[in-house]
Amino acid sequence: MTEHALLGAALIFVAALLYSAVGHAGASGYLAVMALIDTAPAQMRSTALILNIAVAAIGTVQFIRAGYFRWSLFWPFALGSIPAAYFGGQLTLPGNWYRIVVGVVLLLSALRFAITMRAPDQAMRQVPLPLALLIGAALGFLAGLTGLGGGIFLSPVLLIAGWANLRTTAATSVTFILANSIAGLLAKPAAIHGVRDIAPAWIVAAVVGGLIGSHLGSKRLPSSALRAVLAVVLVAAGLKLVIQ
Repeated sequence: MTEHALLGAALIFVAALLYSAVGHAGASGYLAVMALIDTAPAQMRSTALILNIAVAAIGTVQFIRAGYFRWSLFWPFALGSIPAAYFGGQLTLPGNWYRIVVGVVLLLSALRFAITMRAPDQAMRQVPLPLALLIGAALGFLAGLTGLGGGIFLSPVLLIAGWANLRTTAATSVTFILANSIAGLLAKPAAIHGVRDIAPAWIVAAVVGGLIGSHLGSKRLPSSALRAVLAVVLVAAGLKLVIQ
């Protein structure tokens, strides 16, 4: 295994642990890791989706078992997002454009952690169905196009709008990520072969980190300091992609 693959595995373990603790599968973290170790753009999206599916599946089970998942909150967003994620997954951006788009997404993801750092831990309002479908479709398309799961943007929407508390938001987001990541990968199943040399070690690292993080997150959500650390990492990786 190459030095880059080993370094990637170590960083992906950390990313999976931290992200799964806040109800995410870590796609923006994996993209950040791949950006920092100069992974080819052609490998980035499919690798992020594969790792997302592995970690999101673990998180979904953990949060459902803990009793925080609400089907009535999840399905309207998923109904809009799944076909859009499949469509987005069929599109391929040129390498330079992909780096710029993902870099901007990472910077927005960092902003997401800053915005929700002091979000209220309570649900206040019902979700309007048309709005949920529209938001789901937009986030699903972005998920399929970039290799993200969309949950990193869904969670601040749920919190800021007062549609869910922190743990229900985490449970909804990680299940949303799982659905979108599967749809995005199914759109281009041949892309799996492009990461066959490095994905196994990274999948193991992601699964172990996801098991630890989702267990901790389903019991006790991490502090705002953790979100601040994630935001700094995303800013560094996002700027690297945008200005490279």
